[in-house]
Amino acid sequence: MDTIKYVLLKPEYDAALARIIRQNLRTHKLDIPGTVYFDEGLDHLSSFYDSDGREYYVLLKEDEVIGGIGYAKFPGFDECCELQKLYLNDASKGNGTGYGMISFIEDRAREAGYKRIYLETHTNLQAAIHIYERSGYREIDRPESVVHGSMNRFYLKDIR
Repeated sequence: MDTIKYVLLKPEYDAALARIIRQNLRTHKLDIPGTVYFDEGLDHLSSFYDSDGREYYVLLKEDEVIGGIGYAKFPGFDECCELQKLYLNDASKGNGTGYGMISFIEDRAREAGYKRIYLETHTNLQAAIHIYERSGYREIDRPESVVHGSMNRFYLKDIR
């Protein structure tokens, strides 16, 4: 059985991760302005997450990047971070890995002192919405501090 391990994002994983994110967004017709697809830092995510209050982990399967997930402080709510960039390559979907990723990042965020997790997604990402809702995230109105203008679904979860 192949083992999946979580490792902190390093510069050598940036290109593979950016490819996975862009492929996912293209597949769901979200390679449009107002999504992470066009974020200037997408090809260098390790430099963004190399800071206090934020972390990003890649999933490695036999030293191949198969996905990733992270969090960063979210200014819209007290003691809250944002679950960011949960993406998997197509071969790794449909077997429960997404649920494990969410549980993993919730534990990391809790250890960092956060009490709530916010996330934003898009109606086109029905599989992601299903996972978020089954993981206990509840839909909320759009917060004023939203950065990615094309996202149209917003969720919050208490992780205390």
